[in-house]
Amino acid sequence: MKASQFFISTLKEAPADAEVVSHRLMLRAGMIRKLGAGIYTYMPMGLRVIQKVERIVREEMNRAGAIELVMPIVQPAELWQETGRFAKMGPELLRIKDRHERDFVVQPTSEEVVTDIARQELKSYKQLPKNFYQIQTKFRDERRPRFGLMRGREFIMKDAYSFDRDAESAQRSYQIMAQAYRRIFDRFGLRYRAVAADSGAIGGDLSEEFQVMAATGEDAIVYCPTSDYAANLEKAEALPPAGPRPAAAQPLSKVATPGRSTCVQVAELLGVPLARTVKSIVLATDEVNERDEIVATRIWLLLLRGDHEMNEVKVGKVPGLDLGFRFATEAEIVAHFGCKPGYLGPVGLKQPVTIVADREVAVMADWICGANEVDFHLSGVNWGRDLPEPDLVADLRNVVAGDPSPDGRGVLAIERGIEVGHVFYLGTKYSRAMNATFLDEDGKPKPFEMGCYGIGITRLPAAAIEQNHDERGIIWPDAIAPFTVVICPIGMDRSPTVREAAERLHDELAALGVDVMLDDRGERPGAMFADWELIGVPHRVTLGERGLKDGLVEYQHRRDTAATPVPLADIVGWLRERITG
Repeated sequence: MKASQFFISTLKEAPADAEVVSHRLMLRAGMIRKLGAGIYTYMPMGLRVIQKVERIVREEMNRAGAIELVMPIVQPAELWQETGRFAKMGPELLRIKDRHERDFVVQPTSEEVVTDIARQELKSYKQLPKNFYQIQTKFRDERRPRFGLMRGREFIMKDAYSFDRDAESAQRSYQIMAQAYRRIFDRFGLRYRAVAADSGAIGGDLSEEFQVMAATGEDAIVYCPTSDYAANLEKAEALPPAGPRPAAAQPLSKVATPGRSTCVQVAELLGVPLARTVKSIVLATDEVNERDEIVATRIWLLLLRGDHEMNEVKVGKVPGLDLGFRFATEAEIVAHFGCKPGYLGPVGLKQPVTIVADREVAVMADWICGANEVDFHLSGVNWGRDLPEPDLVADLRNVVAGDPSPDGRGVLAIERGIEVGHVFYLGTKYSRAMNATFLDEDGKPKPFEMGCYGIGITRLPAAAIEQNHDERGIIWPDAIAPFTVVICPIGMDRSPTVREAAERLHDELAALGVDVMLDDRGERPGAMFADWELIGVPHRVTLGERGLKDGLVEYQHRRDTAATPVPLADIVGWLRERITG
């Protein structure tokens, strides 16, 4: 490829609304252009990166036995109504009507459509297992699209769906995909972690996220540096403390804490560690009748150590809270505690509540909590003596760095990550809802066991940039760079010697299958180098008349601080040794 035949459109400055590094650099490097909020045109330079991501994904999916198809972007609402997701999903699901006033959706994912395909086409256990995948445009109507391709409304995704006859074979299909994902992300040349994850709205049991590690990542990744354990913050288990609960050593006392309504303020006032305080979080669950009217409300009190944060995903798995909960209103709190929020505690309640203690709190002694009276707290609180044992004990909190690893092989650390892939074992969630069955060996219909596997094709280049950049621009890994090598001839428009050597090198590399760009635009060296450093091509060869007289060219990797002289006769072999993948 020659630059004069391509389209290069770099910017010195990024638009003011570009918030993160990847957004700024993709705009400046001419890889994307904004059309609307969260909607981007993939320009020629950026499209090359996306196509390379797609190629690697497609190769490994095919290698794993998955079968490619393409499902419609616009889908009839009837399928989504079968699973209930048409009503349950929020405004992120774009709903539209055609000229006949029939409902459709613009797909954010395709579980319903692929399940419909399976129930029509896969009739017998002899046709299983099957794994269908697509690389397709999606749309999710984000409330606040941000960060360029990191959180856009329109995006490209690879989604795959496996169909099996039983749970055992479905687990095998899941593991095949999990290993394929590891090969995919290994080939991208990015530092990533596969972490245990919560399945969220899609549902299911077994689930892993693939996270590209980056300081700007939106997700907190929990891992053990001395073992293979890794999970996202929602999933990471906080182990119960070792050893029994200490015996009470302090009397229960009421202490004045005027104007101190938070655990931090109370700990500072009393001169005690924050870990000795206990925070109260009041939730409510509603029972409704067939007309969706509230007929009964149950109040719950969650107790966590003052220095810990509640994990809503874990709370949502507590028996009784697993069907949905909300935060209690102030009126409900006053009715049960006789006090407004800020001074709440489990001692001396006005009305019964269900008390759920975090594992840490359940083994604490002599702790501090609200006295259910404004400007007062209780000190020296102990289970059994001052209040009954909790109704339930559960893991309610986010882990923190230094907690013991659940695998018992060290302590936990926390790093930021960007989710670029997710694999789920769905079970029969969708097949039962849509009555998608096959005839098993015994001649009886059974629902398909399903798995779901996604990769954010357009999100991945942005994640790669967040992990690989410097003050000059992008630093692409070889596998997904728009071009692998750029040849920068100095004075090519003035020197036949330079032109001939540059074109000969370009043609020789291209014949070897190297993705090479020859910059024949006649730009000044400084401007030419600045463009390619911004764009992030990993390998650069510079040719000038002075160096060619000595039979030399200069090689510089994008991460190198200086160029290396290399004999022109050796440069092709030199490049082949340094190009990975």
